[in-house]
Amino acid sequence: MKKLTMLIVMLMATNSWSAEKEQPRSVDQAMKVLDSFMYSFNARDMDRWSDTLNYPHVRLAGGKVTVWKTKEDHSATTVFPRLVLTGWDHSAWVSREVILVSEKKVHISTIFQRFDKENNPIGKYQSLYIVTNDQGRWGVQARSSLAP
Repeated sequence: MKKLTMLIVMLMATNSWSAEKEQPRSVDQAMKVLDSFMYSFNARDMDRWSDTLNYPHVRLAGGKVTVWKTKEDHSATTVFPRLVLTGWDHSAWVSREVILVSEKKVHISTIFQRFDKENNPIGKYQSLYIVTNDQGRWGVQARSSLAP
């Protein structure tokens, strides 16, 4: 029994080491996607912003669920005029904490902040981003936020 217990512990340690080896690569890719997501969002470039997503893409916010089946569907969305009416000029990550990671998926708990043209904060929101590797391509698959 003692040998069996030691064998199980060794196998678990081996599997853990293997998973840890993959995690930094997955996390690096996910963070790069979030950087591109924010950069293209602030540039108000719908096409490049849509490129940072994997499809179908799901967003839960403002009390509703929105699903875009394709990049073309997302690119056709009008987002920026509504945000500008709130005083928005740009957004930034306040924090990004990895809470779940595998070789093909990373869940990231974030806080982002919206700013006006004078760089004054106009809102801060918690959110969850799920970044996936879909056939070798990393992108935001789903996001849920407390933002309106």
